Amino acid sequence: MAILSQLILYPIKSCAGMGVTEAVATVSGLSAQGVHDREWMLVTPEGQFLTQREYPRMATIVPRVERASMVVTAPGMAELHLPLAQRAGVPTVRVQIWDDVVDAADCGNAAAQWFAEALGAACRLVRFPPGLDRPTSEKWTGGAPSSARFADAYPLLLIGASALGEINARLLAAGREALPMNRFRPNLVAEGTDPFEEDYTESLRAGDVLVRPVKPCARCPIPAIDQATGIPGPDPLDVLQSWRGKAILDGAVCVGMNCIVADGAGGVLRVGQELDIALSF
Repeated sequence: MAILSQLILYPIKSCAGMGVTEAVATVSGLSAQGVHDREWMLVTPEGQFLTQREYPRMATIVPRVERASMVVTAPGMAELHLPLAQRAGVPTVRVQIWDDVVDAADCGNAAAQWFAEALGAACRLVRFPPGLDRPTSEKWTGGAPSSARFADAYPLLLIGASALGEINARLLAAGREALPMNRFRPNLVAEGTDPFEEDYTESLRAGDVLVRPVKPCARCPIPAIDQATGIPGPDPLDVLQSWRGKAILDGAVCVGMNCIVADGAGGVLRVGQELDIALSF
């Protein structure tokens, strides 16, 4: 029996994840405890998005929810408290994430100063405005509509626990250390599936929510970054290349599947929920 074994949100894009026991599946990703996945994002003063690719120490910036605030911590820093309530009249700034340009809410100078000190580089914190729609590409969805906040491409990323088991077996055979799941930054982790079964899953249902994998997730160097320390280590992509390169993505190394919510948006996902999986063959 396959079950949903982990649910993870990343309230601030490319910063630490926040594991939860239940979350609402929206068309734009997971929501829980008053926050949404990739609702906040760090940008340069010019508005260009920032990730662990440029600043690995972003991994050590950890959000959590306390009552009406999102509390953010980083090594050697005092806590930063950000209000969850969206205020009217907040100044907006134009920001760029890949090819998309979005007018986002600026979170103010105090937050900008805190994150600039945490990263050692000038930056600003922005927030995805309520009511705004950022459609995802329909190239891989067969025309099905979907949207995301500040996620790279699609609202959900699914990985099977057994996929990580096979990755680690190959890394150990190559004399490398095993990696934890957080190196691959999924939203949904399935347990009880065959290794990389998500590659050929047509859909999976958890309660009222139907999730459909639509595109393999091409991996960047982030899996080489220790998510506890923010320190880059050996890049596993060279080992993965030998069998995880996908011709349909020009040979890119792929782990996990980008997904959309195909039906039941607004339904609740829970850790331990049984998954009804339909394969594509």
